[in-house]
Amino acid sequence: MKQKPKKVITLFAIPEFAIGHQLNDKINIGLLVYGNGGMNTDYNAESEPEGTFYAGTTGVDLKQMFISPTISYQLNEQTKVGVSPIYVVQQFKATGLGNFAPFSQSPQALTNNGTDTSTGLGVQVGITQTVGTSFSWGASYRSSVSMDEFDSYKGLFAENGGFDLPSSIQIGAAYKLTPTNQVVFDWQKINYSEVKSIANPMSNLMSAPLGASAGAGFGWEDMDIYKLGYQWQRTAKQKIRFGVSYTQQPIPSSEVLFNILAPGVQEWHFTTGFSHKVSEKVQLNAMAFYSPAKKVSGANFLAPNQQLSIEMQQSGVGVSIVWGI
Repeated sequence: MKQKPKKVITLFAIPEFAIGHQLNDKINIGLLVYGNGGMNTDYNAESEPEGTFYAGTTGVDLKQMFISPTISYQLNEQTKVGVSPIYVVQQFKATGLGNFAPFSQSPQALTNNGTDTSTGLGVQVGITQTVGTSFSWGASYRSSVSMDEFDSYKGLFAENGGFDLPSSIQIGAAYKLTPTNQVVFDWQKINYSEVKSIANPMSNLMSAPLGASAGAGFGWEDMDIYKLGYQWQRTAKQKIRFGVSYTQQPIPSSEVLFNILAPGVQEWHFTTGFSHKVSEKVQLNAMAFYSPAKKVSGANFLAPNQQLSIEMQQSGVGVSIVWGI
């Protein structure tokens, strides 16, 4: 098992778009379209032709797009509820996994089959409420999204190529310390244990073939994410924001082998940003984040005397324009 020691920097562009319209004093409708980078790794075999798993260039690429029409209703002056159907399109491809063929129920649908596409439907519901002049809170729940199977990779993912999206719940509150200073706190839980292809442990490789219902997955555990933010209304036109979030990364040390493909081990994220009202109808938003490196080490499941490590560091910027019609 080989990993290239050099660090690789890869840039991803993730677009998003939203539009809203106030039908009347009670009802608002809208449409939200956004992308989500899922897993993306590429261990190039140019300098080591045998590759990470001795089968050439190795990696995976998972992309997701969410299309979510939304309707919200103002119950009273303090309370608003909303519901959003969710349509998801995701694409996946994998390379360099040929030496796992003896462990697969469908070796021909394990790796190097190009990009496959699946779609699915879910729903999200939420509520927000203000209490007095300084405090507000909200909560939302997103259902799991049942996706079509990746037929080209039914020999890799559990449940014959299944790769559903887990449900999640989020609760948050905001408090105005002064008219120009506000703090916010959010808690979010992502239920990865609902998705067998994500949650099944690597040890299942010894009892069930890859692609079976009990086939090995990435061994990810459920995540609790805690977020704290601060907003300063610097001027009538400008807001400055700072934030920090923490979660215990979801990959146990026993699951490092497969997660060479998906080393999502981040725990801390630090963010800053601002909003500036350019005119009565136009607002510019910008943000930047940094997530310091985190490493997880553990024994190679197929060669216990060998220690493996996965590590990731992330940073990013975002810019958006709000235009009132």
